[in-house]
Amino acid sequence: MKLAYKSRAVEQFITGLVLLTAIVTAGTFVLLYGFEEVKFFAVRTLHMVQIVAFLLFMFEKLVRFINSRSKAEFFVANWFEIPLLFALGVIIFGAQHWFADPGNATMTALGVYLVIQVVIKVCRSCVRFAASGRNATVALISVFVILILTGTGALMLPKSHVGRISFIDALFTSTSATCVTGLVVLDTGSDFTTMGQIIILGMIQLGGLGIVIFGAVIALLLGQALSVRESVAMRDLLSSETLGRISQIIAFIFAFTILIETLGAVSLLSMWNDVPGVGQSSPDRWFLSIFHSISAFCNAGFSVFETNLIRYQDSLAVYTVIAPLIILGGLGFGVLYNLFQVTWDGMKRFFRRRLQPEELFTMATPVRVRLQTKIVISMSLILIVVGALLIMTLEHYSPRPDHDSRFKIALFQSITARTAGFNTVDIAALSDANKLVIMALMFVGGSPGSTAGGIKTVTLTVLIMIVFATLRRRPQVEIFRRRLSPAVAGRAITVTVLFVAILLTATLVLYITERQNGWRLVDIMFEAASALGTVGLTTGVTTTLTTPGKVVIILLMLIGRLGPLTLLASITFNLKPGVYEFPSEPVIVG
Repeated sequence: MKLAYKSRAVEQFITGLVLLTAIVTAGTFVLLYGFEEVKFFAVRTLHMVQIVAFLLFMFEKLVRFINSRSKAEFFVANWFEIPLLFALGVIIFGAQHWFADPGNATMTALGVYLVIQVVIKVCRSCVRFAASGRNATVALISVFVILILTGTGALMLPKSHVGRISFIDALFTSTSATCVTGLVVLDTGSDFTTMGQIIILGMIQLGGLGIVIFGAVIALLLGQALSVRESVAMRDLLSSETLGRISQIIAFIFAFTILIETLGAVSLLSMWNDVPGVGQSSPDRWFLSIFHSISAFCNAGFSVFETNLIRYQDSLAVYTVIAPLIILGGLGFGVLYNLFQVTWDGMKRFFRRRLQPEELFTMATPVRVRLQTKIVISMSLILIVVGALLIMTLEHYSPRPDHDSRFKIALFQSITARTAGFNTVDIAALSDANKLVIMALMFVGGSPGSTAGGIKTVTLTVLIMIVFATLRRRPQVEIFRRRLSPAVAGRAITVTVLFVAILLTATLVLYITERQNGWRLVDIMFEAASALGTVGLTTGVTTTLTTPGKVVIILLMLIGRLGPLTLLASITFNLKPGVYEFPSEPVIVG
C-alpha cells in the first residue's frame, strides 16, 4: 500500500533519515555480535546508539502520521506497530520483576524490535526498488549483487568463521549460497562457526525464495496490499500470466515453502543418530535437520559434512525425504501453484457433488492442468528415470567401477544432478561416460520459476518438439495438442545457444587458469557446467581453484542463477524493435 503524503519534501527527508538510521542500527549489531570483543566502541555506547535509533523510528512514525493525507490508511498500513510497541513496553516495565539482569533484558527486547524494523524496511525497499523502473530484471540483478556483497561482509566477521578467510573465499561462498549452487572452497561444517552456517542458511533461503518475493511476503503478512507497479514487478519476476492472482501466488509460495521445509526438517530428525555429540533432544539435531531441509528444497546442495551425504548413502531418509524435497523445489512455484489449484478444486467439487447434488450443473468450469505443468512433470520424470538408468548402466560396465551402483543411488544422483548438488558417491570416482551424463543433466537443470539453474526442462522439451515438427514437416510446433508461438521457440533456441556459448567460453578460460593443477578437460568442463547449472557437484576442482578461476566460477554461478536471457534482456532493454523488414531469400541449411 502506497500512502499519500501532504509534503513530498518532508517525506524525502524522513526516508533519508530512516535509511541512515537503519544502516547505523545494522552497524551496531555487527559490532556487538560479529566480533569476539568490541574494540572501537564501548558496549554502553552502542546501546545508547540503539536507544537513539529507537527514538528516531518513533519520530519517523509521528512525522509520517502528521504528514499523511489519510490517517485511517496510515493506521492500516502500520497496524503491527501497536502490538510490537505494547510488547516492548511490557518487557521494559516488567524487567525489574521478571529478569535477574533487567538492563540486559531491556536491551535485548529493544534489539529485537530494531531488527524487526530494519528487516521490514529492507524488504519493503526491495519491493519498491523492483517496481521503481520499467525493467524489473535490472532491479533483480541489483538486489542479488547487493545480497551477495552483504553476505560476503557477514561471512568475514570474526565470529562467522574459524581461522582466517580471504575476501575472494567469502565472496565465493556468499555467491554459491545466494545462487543456491553448493560449490564450496571452504568446508561449511569446520571452517565456519554456527553463526557463519546460519548466515549461509539465510542466504540460501533468500536466494532460493528471492529477497524481492520475501519482501512482498512481509508486506502481505502485515496486511499491506501491493500497489499496481509492485504487482507488475512481481508478475515479471514470477513469470505469471495474470496480475490479479499475484498476491495469492506470493502467499502460496511462502506458505508452501515454510510447510514443506518444516515437514522435511521433522522427517530428518532421526537421520543424525551417528553424529557425535548430537543427542535425541539436542539443538544440533534440529539445526542439522533444518539446514539440510532448506538446502534440499532450495536445491542448494550445501551440507555441514565434509563428504556431503556419502556417509548416508544407505539412509532411507535420503531417498524418502531429501530426494522429494529436491524434486518439489525444482518443479517451479508456478507448477506447484497450478497443482494446488487443481487438487483444491477437485476436492471442493467432490464434496459438493456428495453434499449438494442439486448444484451439479451449476458448478464452474473445473480448474485445468496447464500446459506448463504437463511439460514440466513429464520431462522431469523422463530425465530422472533415463538419467538413473544411464548412470547405473554406464557405471556397471565401467572399466573401473569404484563404488556401488545400485539403482537407488543412481536414482538419487540423477535427481540431484539436475539442480541440487548433493552426492552420495564420490563424483571423482565416476567414469568419464557418467560424468558426461551428469553434465548433460546439469545443463538441462530444473524448471522455470524454480530455484534451479540450467536451460530448464521446458526449453529442452520445446527444442525436441522443434526437431520433431521439422522432421514431420509441420509448419508449427505442437505439444499436448497445443500450438507453441514462434516467440517461445525462438526464446528456447536463444537460451540454449547462450548457455552453450557461455559454457564453452568458461571451460576454455578455466582450462587456462587451472592448467597448473593438472586437471583434465572433462573435469574442467564438469566444474563449469556445475557452476552454470547452479548444481554444486564437483570432481575436486573447486578446492584447488586459483583466484582467477574462482572469479570465473563466481560469474558462472550468478549467470546460471539469474539466467543468461535475463542478463541479455537487461542489457538490450532499451533497444527498440525494428519497424521494417528486408526482402527474404532462401538459403540451404544442413
